[in-house]
Amino acid sequence: MAYDVARVRGLIPSLGDGWIHLDPQAGMQIPDAVSRTVSTAFRASASSSSGRHVSNRRSAAILESARTAVADLVGGDPAGVVLGSDRAVLLAWLAESLSSRLGLGTGLVLSRLDEEANVAPWLRVASRYGAQVRWAEVEIETCELPSWQFNDLITSTTRLVALTAASPVVGSAPNVRAAADRLHEFGGLMVVDAVGAAPYAHVDMADLGADIVAVSAPSWGGPQVGALVFRDPGLLDRIPAVSLNPYARGAERLEVGGHQFALLSGLTSSIDFLAGLDESATGTRRERLETSISSLQDYQDGLFDHLMRSLAALPNVMVIGGAPTRVPTLSFTLEGMAADKVAAHLADKRIATVSGTHGGSRLLDALGVNDEGGAVTVGLAPYTTRYEINQLVAELGALG
Repeated sequence: MAYDVARVRGLIPSLGDGWIHLDPQAGMQIPDAVSRTVSTAFRASASSSSGRHVSNRRSAAILESARTAVADLVGGDPAGVVLGSDRAVLLAWLAESLSSRLGLGTGLVLSRLDEEANVAPWLRVASRYGAQVRWAEVEIETCELPSWQFNDLITSTTRLVALTAASPVVGSAPNVRAAADRLHEFGGLMVVDAVGAAPYAHVDMADLGADIVAVSAPSWGGPQVGALVFRDPGLLDRIPAVSLNPYARGAERLEVGGHQFALLSGLTSSIDFLAGLDESATGTRRERLETSISSLQDYQDGLFDHLMRSLAALPNVMVIGGAPTRVPTLSFTLEGMAADKVAAHLADKRIATVSGTHGGSRLLDALGVNDEGGAVTVGLAPYTTRYEINQLVAELGALG
């Protein structure tokens, strides 16, 4: 069955606001099923999962379901799923927990392709404890992250590599497995930020070679919830805890403070929504996710090719990068006009994009793009149509 974008759009009420939403990096539009699930859970759950009241038991069930859903999304074990308010916060707590491994005489590898959430926490720890930081650099022309450099960057002293599965700025998807295989020769930990990859790709921890994967529900239309998934749940009991509960075990050792159970309920609903993007999908949730995301990829491949060809036909537009392995996200500049002004014009035409310097993107800094006024970023979502792409291109052409 062909991907039915009209059906998907009908499940997301906010798309009736008259805007063209090409800004999934700022959070995809939320399906009605997710909103209703959150609303219902607010009324029926308690603020704690401990206790014998029926609402406490509902909260406990919500927590268990959320861990299972995230595990299904990335091919992990529910016992290894750590939940929190945001994946950036969780990565900060993870860095704090692993700080004892990153002292003098040790090293870690970071990437210019990564967002600050998977960079800043590791830099702080390295600065505090004396670990040596090495950087994986991008090719300026394509924004690829060449895998050959990991042979030099990763050595016997390397304890950790933090790497994105896909850039939410230029779309480049590096060869994470190559870095992981090299790192595991020396017993290091691979931390993968998958916020730019979901839901564009079928994320699989085993295929990536990741020890820990970070995800964020808003990136696929879920509520403000983040998660870390440990490939080996036993590792959670072998690293220092940051929990305020001295008796915490497993995933709870990295969960600081209480859970918002209504949002966790929405998290599960949002993953179920992804699994149902293709009406023909059957089997377990993991199997339905694979079918639905494969169907989505087939649809978006054609749409993204159309976007790239259309932008290439505009002489005043320069697309940044062009990695052969990527997700359907790109950034561009318009000759003679700052990104904020381009985005403001598009917003006047009710086209939403992400603009400016992206909160100080190290990638755009390294490319010199921020020195020239920044870039505009657009991305496809499960609800994006060819008509919306044509409207974007027409408005950019009018600016030229």
